[in-house]
Amino acid sequence: MNEQPCVFCAIVRGEAEASVVYQDGTVLALMDLQPVTPGHLLVIPRAHVVGLADLDTATGTAIWRRAHQLAGALRRSGLRCEGVNFFLADGEAAFQEVFHLHLHVFPRFAGDPFRISADWRARPRAELDANAALIRAVSD
Repeated sequence: MNEQPCVFCAIVRGEAEASVVYQDGTVLALMDLQPVTPGHLLVIPRAHVVGLADLDTATGTAIWRRAHQLAGALRRSGLRCEGVNFFLADGEAAFQEVFHLHLHVFPRFAGDPFRISADWRARPRAELDANAALIRAVSD
């Protein structure tokens, strides 16, 4: 993990520029500097939280609530928005690059450049059931 100063903490403190869409005592929403599509937003906690393991339920709820509200705002904004994606990368293996939790909210439209490539083939029920049992065994 990169030990560089946290750019999102600098934004929260007012030490770095950002195009802020919303802020309150818990979360801040800003325009992504490298947007996938016009209107691409980030919703971040004000407190420095690296990933999901560090995120308390109240802050997670506040992030989701604001992202949900902003998804509706994107649809009403006049920006091209035929759909919305939420994306959160938790950890290096998930392609997290800034280690301050952030939820991407971005408008989608036919022909836009965003793609996720994967092996989308259906899996055997026995494999799915075995994986479900592993997760169920450690769920809270």
